[in-house]
Amino acid sequence: MKILVTGGTGHVGSAVVSELRKRNAQVRVLVRGESSKRPPEGVEAVTGDLLDPVSLRKALEGVDKLYLLNAVAPDELTQGLIAYDLAKKAKLAHVVYHSVFAAEKFKDVPHFASKLTIESAMREFDLPFTIIRPNYFFQNDVQLKESLTNTGIYPMPLGPVGLSSVDVRDIAEATAIALTTEGHAGKTYNLNGPDVLGGAKAAQIWSAVLGRPVRYTGDDMDAFEAQMQKQMPSWSAFDLRMMFQGYLERGFVAGPGDLETLTRLLGHGPRKYEAFARETAREWQKTSDGQAEQLAN
Repeated sequence: MKILVTGGTGHVGSAVVSELRKRNAQVRVLVRGESSKRPPEGVEAVTGDLLDPVSLRKALEGVDKLYLLNAVAPDELTQGLIAYDLAKKAKLAHVVYHSVFAAEKFKDVPHFASKLTIESAMREFDLPFTIIRPNYFFQNDVQLKESLTNTGIYPMPLGPVGLSSVDVRDIAEATAIALTTEGHAGKTYNLNGPDVLGGAKAAQIWSAVLGRPVRYTGDDMDAFEAQMQKQMPSWSAFDLRMMFQGYLERGFVAGPGDLETLTRLLGHGPRKYEAFARETAREWQKTSDGQAEQLAN
């Protein structure tokens, strides 16, 4: 069985590749060019682009299944539909599509709307599919090291209702299970963590983990969008603003039965945010200690 993985060198995709290799699946990863980040040794790399049907058609040759993960982009819908249409033409045995939790409640968020449309297309045809719908990733907060350790601020506007955030490792494991075992065709899996994490709760966890005061800076979405515009194109900053604004207004909390379903799928309970925070803090400390040792030498 050979599986084509798109987005296979990113944070989530590389974790999926790792889980697939543990299960002895043959993995082919789509990369955009020779200068792109490469998959690990033993994983086939094929050059292509989700907006180039010619290269993507070649990438699908000899493939049995597809894990479709495409990045948030202005043309995300076009990318996803091209890949799905070609998978349909190639008569693949199965497609696992990486969507997003509660997409139907966030139709005003551009990339959620794109994912919802792709989901709808998949349900219209007879190509076997599974849809995974992850919540907000724990690992998004790894980028907050400076803010948390230097200024004592948790800046992500998670709001008062909160999110059932999930660990990328649980997403990857669930995806690999859906791709390599039977019984998942036609299923949609909501991937949520066991705790509801609001902004104040996240700050409280980091205060305990770091042993210093960490405060939540609130829900000023104008300030958040302005800060994001310094790091990314304005369309992307606006997209993120709409996503977090939806979190503030509607929450992003697991539904009835979600955790039980994921626990059965994984064979264990999903990871907790506090455990992730402690693990991350230890990694940050190791990095700091290593840098200090280098300076001393």
